[in-house]
Amino acid sequence: MKKVLIVLTSHDQLGDTGRKTGFWLEELAAPYYVFKEAGYAITLASPNGGQPPLDPKSNEPAFQTDDTRRFQADAEATAQLAATVRLDSVNQAGFDTVFYPGGHGPLWDLAEDTYSIALIAAFSAAEKPVALVCHAPGVLRHVQTPQGRPLVEGRKVTGFTNTEEAGVGLTEVVPFLVEDELKALGGVYSSGPDWGSYVVQDGLLITGQNPASSAAAARRLVDVLQSIA
Repeated sequence: MKKVLIVLTSHDQLGDTGRKTGFWLEELAAPYYVFKEAGYAITLASPNGGQPPLDPKSNEPAFQTDDTRRFQADAEATAQLAATVRLDSVNQAGFDTVFYPGGHGPLWDLAEDTYSIALIAAFSAAEKPVALVCHAPGVLRHVQTPQGRPLVEGRKVTGFTNTEEAGVGLTEVVPFLVEDELKALGGVYSSGPDWGSYVVQDGLLITGQNPASSAAAARRLVDVLQSIA
């Protein structure tokens, strides 16, 4: 049985706005069921362990999907979410792959978390696939190759666009813009239409642009895992 690690944020403050943030529900729920249906064992982790903060906006009716409703009605899934393991307690050796959902929270904690940075580098060095969606590709900003170069340098990537960030009015709130950061690191950045599903794969690195891309990114990850089985 394949084992997948899903890494969620523990950060709940949207800059100094006084508003709450966290992980984006669809970006957990849609991949969760893609992996479940593939027969994978799923471990949820976060820097602080326990219940990670949900971005309240992602639970508004306009952003709910069949997957989010299914997840919230799923006692096993919600119990697992309430008891995420501490990120510093996991090791890439125990998993076949890692998946990072987005939401704005990761820009503050996971992007700067030394354990997360080392963990992604370890998965990559072990030639295990790494997948990240929406804002989560921003957590690659400090991840390096064994040669000390940015992991995304020269690699095809996507992530939440500058225009999508402007669309939600948070350009001046976030600590950095995902699109700008990936480009500055030497990533070969591309994107599809705002809010549409768009997934990029470069070898064992898979990135999705936005919430609508999360299921497709997870399916791509399953395809990769099957191809290297």
